[in-house]
Amino acid sequence: MRKLLTLLYIVLAATMANGQERKPQNKPYIDLRPMHFGISVGFHIQDIELQNVGPQIVTLDDGTTTTETVVCDQDNWNPGFSVGVLADQRLSKHFSLRLQPTMHFGAKHLVFRHLNQTDAEGHIIEKTQDMKNTYIAFPLDLKFSAERFNNYRPYITAGINPMVNLTSKSQDYIQLKRYDMMLELGFGCDLYLPFFKLIPELKFSYSLMDAIDKGHADELTDATQRVYTNSVTSGHAKMITLTFYFE
Repeated sequence: MRKLLTLLYIVLAATMANGQERKPQNKPYIDLRPMHFGISVGFHIQDIELQNVGPQIVTLDDGTTTTETVVCDQDNWNPGFSVGVLADQRLSKHFSLRLQPTMHFGAKHLVFRHLNQTDAEGHIIEKTQDMKNTYIAFPLDLKFSAERFNNYRPYITAGINPMVNLTSKSQDYIQLKRYDMMLELGFGCDLYLPFFKLIPELKFSYSLMDAIDKGHADELTDATQRVYTNSVTSGHAKMITLTFYFE
């Protein structure tokens, strides 16, 4: 992802450096259309901000109780792939409304540390979960574009993104809810090429809802897993997406 961001920066910087003098415009009337369509491909990383419950009182099989402490965190970011379509409705010279149905294929890697248990070497017991997620998203963004200069035009966007988690239920420790709603902020640049418009865009998304399925602990067939499931009280999903639109 860092290499992709560096490449994006170099492309934009080179474009701006070469655009200090007026040049012939490619596709000069493309932005005057009341509506236009496109396709998108990109990469993303998923994250989740978890709230741990802390010490838990656990009832054992013999009826006695004990206090257990498990902490959960996402320990790394796994890159994912995104593909979608775009519909752009022109509102004025500088504003447009964009609907971008998109499929996101990715994963979150979680690690659980059981602070009350250690192995033979004295290390804290750790368990992991590779949470694979497939989302279908319907982001609706308001786009504000600056004045076009030569063959580039920077812009910023803001909007909301309803998402549907298509991943089926499992016996993993943590399960996410089926539906989510994200707030999005992004920026990019329209690059006017001779035959089409290329738009690199970087977008940041943050969930407005608690994404954790609270009822998942009751669905587990292995009761010993519930101490890990119940270690998390809430979670807010986050996503950073680098997208390339072709119009």
